[in-house]
Amino acid sequence: MVGPLFLLVPLGAALEKDQKPPKKTPELLTQGKKIYEQTCTPCHGPKGDGKGPAGAVLKETPSDFTKPLKEWPHTKGDLGKVFGVISKGIPNSGMVAWTQYSEQERWALAYAVMEFAVPPPKKK
Repeated sequence: MVGPLFLLVPLGAALEKDQKPPKKTPELLTQGKKIYEQTCTPCHGPKGDGKGPAGAVLKETPSDFTKPLKEWPHTKGDLGKVFGVISKGIPNSGMVAWTQYSEQERWALAYAVMEFAVPPPKKK
C-alpha cells in the first residue's frame, strides 16, 4: 500500500507545476489581499516591506515586496515562482508552505503580494 502513495506525491507536484494561473480579476485580488492581511502581515508587515513583528525575530529577514520585482531574491518577480514559494515554502527559512489554502487562494495571494512591488521605471 505504500508504493502507490509514493507515486501520487510526484504526480501531484508535477500537475501543480504545469498549472496556469487564473486570470487576474478584482475579485481574485481582493481575495488575495484578505489572505495576506490574515496570514502574511505578522512577518512581512502590512506594507509588504518585511518589517512585521514576527519577522523581526526570524533568522532570515522576510522578503521585502516593495522592492522592484526583479530584485526579489527567490523569485525575481516571476508569478509562477511566487506561487511556488507560497505553495512549497523556502527550506531552512521562516517561510512555510501554505498548503492549507486552495490553489486559487494561493494564486490570489501571489497576485496580491506582487501588488506591493515598485513599478519599473518608464522608458523614455
